[in-house]
Amino acid sequence: MEKYRILLIEDEIQLNQLIQLNLEMENYTVVSCNNGISALQIAQEQAFDLIISDIMLPGMDGLTFCESIRIQGNKTPLMFISAKSSSKERIEGLKVGANDYLPKPFDLEELLLRTKNLIAQKESGVKPLAESSEYTFQSGTVKFDAFEIINRSGETHRLSKKEIMLLKLLIAREGEAISREEIMDKVWGYDIFTSSRTIDNLITNFRKHFEKDSKHPEHFHSVRGIGYKFTA
Repeated sequence: MEKYRILLIEDEIQLNQLIQLNLEMENYTVVSCNNGISALQIAQEQAFDLIISDIMLPGMDGLTFCESIRIQGNKTPLMFISAKSSSKERIEGLKVGANDYLPKPFDLEELLLRTKNLIAQKESGVKPLAESSEYTFQSGTVKFDAFEIINRSGETHRLSKKEIMLLKLLIAREGEAISREEIMDKVWGYDIFTSSRTIDNLITNFRKHFEKDSKHPEHFHSVRGIGYKFTA
């Protein structure tokens, strides 16, 4: 029987080794790293059954990592382990797409139990509440998994993966201005060949599909000196 694979992201070396040892004793295959940038690359190149991640990480924090993989369409269950234990921080973790949140210090037995439960949910096909494959608003529908939209005229159009990822980011952060730099990091990663003009062109296309008057948008707004925001 094939072992379940877990990506462990923790920059405290002793804790990383302790968690990895205990997971391997439970017959899991563990790939570990100690920073968010390396974790993002690994998550893009390999498949896992569960991701366990700290929040305070060098390079890229855990929240940004989680939001980035969700925008990219990665639905692997993710559990945060963090010294940040207030309700505000837990809510923030769940908002960006985490499935569970275990505050430090924690009991290893509890970590192993939560690990088992999250993998069991994945195997049974139970979807977390934060996971949505479709979004409908006043001027149309976005079908994230199908890479399709239904525009304000009722026409169906197929979009590229990057277009869907950008829509997912804007919709997830409705009402919040998102900078071009953040959009480029989370949708295109660290692609040095992508320019902010690419983002502008995609927003123009969104307006053609969803706005009654693209010169006076109701949904896809430019925020001077920052970037863009979406309102339903």
